[in-house]
Amino acid sequence: MSDTYVYGAQLLDDLSRFIARFVTLSPAQADVCALWVVHTCATDACEFTPYLDINSPALRSGKTRLLEVLSFLVHKPWFTGRVTGSALVRKVHKDHFTLLLDESDTAFQTRSDYGEVLRGILNTGFERDGTYSMCVPKGNDCEPRDFKTFSPKAIAGIGQLPATVRDRSIPIRMKRARRDDRRQRFRKAKVKPEADELRHRVEEWARVSLDRLREAQPELPDELNDRQQDVCEPLLAVADLAGVCWPARARAALVELCAGLEMPDDAMGLRLLADTRDIFTQQQSDRLPTSQLLLLLQTRDESPWSEFDHGRPLSAFRLSKLLKPFGVRPRDIRFDQGVQKGYLRTDLEDPWERYLVSTSVESGQEGQQRQQASVYAAFEQFLKGQQQPSVADAKSGFSPGNTRLVADVAPSAPSWGELEAISVQIGTKANGTNYCWVHPTNKTHWWRRGGVDPVCGLCHPNPAAT
Repeated sequence: MSDTYVYGAQLLDDLSRFIARFVTLSPAQADVCALWVVHTCATDACEFTPYLDINSPALRSGKTRLLEVLSFLVHKPWFTGRVTGSALVRKVHKDHFTLLLDESDTAFQTRSDYGEVLRGILNTGFERDGTYSMCVPKGNDCEPRDFKTFSPKAIAGIGQLPATVRDRSIPIRMKRARRDDRRQRFRKAKVKPEADELRHRVEEWARVSLDRLREAQPELPDELNDRQQDVCEPLLAVADLAGVCWPARARAALVELCAGLEMPDDAMGLRLLADTRDIFTQQQSDRLPTSQLLLLLQTRDESPWSEFDHGRPLSAFRLSKLLKPFGVRPRDIRFDQGVQKGYLRTDLEDPWERYLVSTSVESGQEGQQRQQASVYAAFEQFLKGQQQPSVADAKSGFSPGNTRLVADVAPSAPSWGELEAISVQIGTKANGTNYCWVHPTNKTHWWRRGGVDPVCGLCHPNPAAT
């Protein structure tokens, strides 16, 4: 048994080095590609198969070259750029090949039968019992038929795949090589003997290891969400059986690639949840007025909130609209300055735990609190670069570990001097009796809601105005 472990580790080492000789990849990307190559020969032992989402922001970044290299190593490769929808369905069902699909962006950018068929196959084909249903001729009529779609797939293209396909994929973000990046030219005839020998070793190792891989129950990293754990499990089973350094090496690589995903364009609600969590933590408060929360969002470095609405800052209305799907709404909350619209930490904690990645937050006081979030894990590394210190130092003694969150008892709010310091940092100054965090220069456009509370007319136009 020990010989099998040593052989597997050496095999993965050789695969990772071979792939990295011809393509500009990070060590984590090369390791994941090596694990995936072995997995293509052992899919009979798996319930799920991860896709490789090979993409780049521009041409000439090595996507096609990576597919070419993989085609020499994987089990039953089918390297194609475009086929008809019906041929794609039937070939996947019949041959159970490893699909190496190039230029996928052209299929998804146009509304075509092929694009819809491809999307259906990719949405279902990561799971063993996945099927694609379509009508087939039978005599003078047609009848529905289910086609099996389960097979390993690597999809290359510019830009992002549809969200449902990204969710089933391990991202391989390609970058154009620098002038000083030295990669060996990929001459197929020259490298084929070496690649054939490697593929033979992969097939032999997978053959003798199949029963062990069926029984494997690898430990799954907490940094990955449920779907990511499903698709990464077969690769971790391969790494654990290979042994030596590969169990730790594989987990580090998968966490680096999967937990470091850039946030998709349609995930602004998740970005907002993450930013509000940071702000509440930094402010050490159980509630914040809407006006203060908006300003703190807008002053976060590299955040979209200062120019969210066609160059204008995020408004109170858009804030509430983004948070509404998560069951969070603004409340009338009592602060030292009186009752204002705002948000309670207790209302946000449930979506934080459900949709954001694992984190632990320690208070600087006695009785530390650890927040354990369940996982979304799509963008933790992205957010690490976003977390900036608060622009105004909160001096409250509030400790979330030992304070009940009650709506009618508020912690001390920042002083007017602190509010003014915040506004000065973004290039405006708090002047006048009435002050709007979103429109700090507004002195004249005000009206009283219900004849009592002053309201900024730029944020909320007076409905009674003609």
